[in-house]
Amino acid sequence: MVMYDRNILIVDDEESLRLTFEMFLHREGYKNIHTAATLKQALELIQTLTFDLIISDIVLEGDKGTDLLRHIRETGINCPVVMITGFPNLDSASEAVRYGAFDYISKPVNKEKLLKLVHQALKYRELELEKQELIRKNETYQYYLEAIFSSVKDAIIAVDNDLNILRLNQSAQRWLDEFRVEVTDKVEKIPGEMGAACLKDARQVIETGQVIREHLVECVKPDGTVKMLLLNGAPLETGDEAVKGAVLVARDITVNQDKDLLDNRDQFHGFIGASEVMQGVFRMIENVGQVDTSVLITGESGTGKELAAEALHSESFRSSMALIKVDCAALAEDLLESELFGHRKGAFTGADRDRPGRLLQADKSTLFLDEIGDITPRMQLRLLRFLQEMTFTPVGSDNPVKVDVRVIAATNVDLKEKVRQGLFREDLYYRLKVVEVYLPPLRDRPQCIPLLINHFLIFFCEKHGRRIHSVSDRAMEVLLNYSWPGNVRELRHVMERGCVLCDGQNLLVEHLPDDLAYKGLSSPSDDIREPGKQPEDVMKVEEPDAKQALVNALERADGNKSKAAKLLSIDRSTLYRRMRRFQITPD
Repeated sequence: MVMYDRNILIVDDEESLRLTFEMFLHREGYKNIHTAATLKQALELIQTLTFDLIISDIVLEGDKGTDLLRHIRETGINCPVVMITGFPNLDSASEAVRYGAFDYISKPVNKEKLLKLVHQALKYRELELEKQELIRKNETYQYYLEAIFSSVKDAIIAVDNDLNILRLNQSAQRWLDEFRVEVTDKVEKIPGEMGAACLKDARQVIETGQVIREHLVECVKPDGTVKMLLLNGAPLETGDEAVKGAVLVARDITVNQDKDLLDNRDQFHGFIGASEVMQGVFRMIENVGQVDTSVLITGESGTGKELAAEALHSESFRSSMALIKVDCAALAEDLLESELFGHRKGAFTGADRDRPGRLLQADKSTLFLDEIGDITPRMQLRLLRFLQEMTFTPVGSDNPVKVDVRVIAATNVDLKEKVRQGLFREDLYYRLKVVEVYLPPLRDRPQCIPLLINHFLIFFCEKHGRRIHSVSDRAMEVLLNYSWPGNVRELRHVMERGCVLCDGQNLLVEHLPDDLAYKGLSSPSDDIREPGKQPEDVMKVEEPDAKQALVNALERADGNKSKAAKLLSIDRSTLYRRMRRFQITPD
């Protein structure tokens, strides 16, 4: 017997009918059969499982099967529903169809008719899934194509055979704004050297069908400055080998000393870092920030994802408005729904007045969704609908609200893996990840650590009124050798602790956490070990007189560990470690 791996839900308040339907389907080879006696049980199952088919009685104890249909339709669940009715009439049939039922069957239910209808519904489900997959792939392709078109820093102008402008990317529009050009329906209306060059190249491409390469154009802007452009042109074809117009690509090759210096900057919107990987992050934020598209910021905890969101917002044309932030992990589902979408008075207990949500607050601005990977499936669906239509409905309201919001999301989890596991919607993942900004962990950019140490030292000295001039060589060695699993956030906390504990002019190893100092120091004088030795083996290879020297120093200092450390010319934290190593008590 062929086994069908399909999830089927049977909803009926009569146990005998549930068992009968379940037996029919099991004998036919369908193995994943679930049952529910009430509407409430059915809704709970639908919240937790994905079904390929639902068979429901149109009359349930205290409820109606059409309520189940209405819920399925309102939540966007794509699943065929077959209704069972004991009183077939035109009204019940039309109501079932109105709410999206695949078909309905009257009691008593004939086994052959039921199995035939199940087969047809599941076949319909397969075709719908294939159709959705094709649509999703097409949408994904369009999203990436649009993102590439918008993200390219070169100006792109597409024209038809009559020299009407079909499309401009954002870089081209910014260039036209620089030349104070308002009318952009025809190439010939673009004034000056830039317009003349574009018109000449477009005509040549359309007439000859040949590619034009590296046409150098010198343009004088209205403010008197000169802009050097490198024009390339190619035929606009649609696959039938007929030329439908031309595509012009202009690159700004103006020598700009200030721009060249930006490649070696060590600070950017609060970020500190001179490594090549961070320079790439800075350039990515600059380019993507100016493009009004969704961005997904990824990286380990403590790498500065919120800082990246603030930088993207500052680089955008929405920067004059406040950045609206939501921590998705800090709120339960109902609270997050109200926080995002707002609610109307009386929507739930305690809702004594209307409250605008963060989406409405972010209108014409940017919404930052931190820890997006932690939201529930229902919130994923609501957020997806918003991103598709840029409209939402407040809790307790029937009137949709349209807003203009740019969404930036961040996560420290592998969303692609969560998609693979079925824990995160794939369509929402691609909606959010039009462009990804990845923030590398601190261990992958050690060149940045000295800069960060110096930055935090200055910052916390001013904050806590300390006069610390430098970090000792051994303390710097500890900080450089440590792996920093908590990334920049952990380094910040360590530096603040050191500045608080340090009462002198130099930050020493003793001002650092003991576990960090133990992992960071590699000097043989402090940790004599052979290859493969573990910490508990160190005592076995320590020189015999090392313990006695430590005891003598403590005796000469009358038990004062700071004085003993100075007598031995070691840090106080090193003294503590040696005392523990040799099991020496303070007395």
